[in-house]
Amino acid sequence: MSDAATTMTFHPQPQAGAAKPWAFPAPERTELSNGLTVLRCHRPGQQVVAVEINLAAPLDAEPAGLDGIATIMARALSEGTDKHTAEEFAAELERCGATLDAHADHPAVRVSLEVPVSRLPKALGLLADALRAPAFPEGEVERLVRNRLDEIPHELANPARRASMALSKELFPAESRMSRPRQGTQETVEGIDAAAVRAFYETHVRPSTSTAVVVGDLTGVDLDKALAETLGAWTGGAAEPRPMQPITADDTGRVIIVDRPGAVQTQLLIARIGADRHDRVWPAQVLGTYCLGGTLTSRLDRVLREEKGYTYGVRAFGQVLRSAAPDASGGATGAALLAISGSVATEVTGPALEDLWKVLGTLKEEGLTDAERDVAVQNLVGVAPLKYETAAAVAGTLADQVEQHLPDDFQAQLYARLAETGTVEATAAVVSAFPTDRLVTVLVGDAAQIEEPVKALGIGEVRVIQG
Repeated sequence: MSDAATTMTFHPQPQAGAAKPWAFPAPERTELSNGLTVLRCHRPGQQVVAVEINLAAPLDAEPAGLDGIATIMARALSEGTDKHTAEEFAAELERCGATLDAHADHPAVRVSLEVPVSRLPKALGLLADALRAPAFPEGEVERLVRNRLDEIPHELANPARRASMALSKELFPAESRMSRPRQGTQETVEGIDAAAVRAFYETHVRPSTSTAVVVGDLTGVDLDKALAETLGAWTGGAAEPRPMQPITADDTGRVIIVDRPGAVQTQLLIARIGADRHDRVWPAQVLGTYCLGGTLTSRLDRVLREEKGYTYGVRAFGQVLRSAAPDASGGATGAALLAISGSVATEVTGPALEDLWKVLGTLKEEGLTDAERDVAVQNLVGVAPLKYETAAAVAGTLADQVEQHLPDDFQAQLYARLAETGTVEATAAVVSAFPTDRLVTVLVGDAAQIEEPVKALGIGEVRVIQG
């Protein structure tokens, strides 16, 4: 074979271009004639458009004894309208290549639509029908109630879900909706029927108290026309804003063991209530919590996973429960759940908790390092452009801001503030978020094996309840 036959010609190696500045997308805010607030965000190249609808139907608006009715209503919105049966509605969505989902949470009911931009007007029409004139057929509502009842035993059997339920009941007063399961209990769900669902819908769902978020490549789309002909045709009267009561919680240090005889693992959920996104400490709290347990290289994992081998992973996080701007007196009406979650082998439950408390104590005594802070900033801020590659991710965050009564530029400002937050400030925030004497600990596991080792730690009164 000749040398010429074996010679390969390589194209020049591509050179990296200059990095472009990135900021979280800024939406344009408008209002339709029916009072519906619209946030739109043009994202070139995003051919799948995401639409998020916030409905002001919070869980604390559910009638007494009917916990879970917001969830059933949300699920029933796509089960037929005044134009289509449930089967026809599903077929019309499929023809559009669209998906439609809905769920209820403490702040509101959220309806989510994703559709190729070429089918956006048609899909908006279906969405509008679901919001404007849901049929709530008795047979479909009964089926959804049965489905929900079937889910409850599975949730009770799941250690993580069971821990969350026990924590809510322990943290919040019995009269608070936050103390009870978000999607209702067997007793409350059994009492839900089509008439009750319609009454809840008619009381709380209307355009003037709702917000639509539309994100995607809107090139060539007459969105004003599409919205006016679909969601703009949705009618409904005005409504007084619901007062938001302050959240109260008891974070006296204590331990609740949910007994699961024979369990080979113990599910851990350690938490308290802390500042929400309206508080100035939020960026530092986010940064410090990430250093504590936000990723595989965080402090908790370095000790409990890498050094001791107690767990596959433990995470620390802050989850906003409900958020609103301070009231006229300056008092906060929102709160976030600040938590540490994971699972460990039953036989090392005591040592794992002991080491976890040592990590928190060391954090208070010695603080975070500059290296930990720098890695956290890089991970939180540096990967943001990847996190928001899809229209759905942007729309979801904008809708969260609406639910939490935040300004439209909150996320963009958050990244700037994270980058400016120093090590000392992040340390102070995370130490304040997880004080060793003010944490409620829920353990789902074998009480016969873990109760005495946990009592010996002295981290609070220990109480055993049935699993």
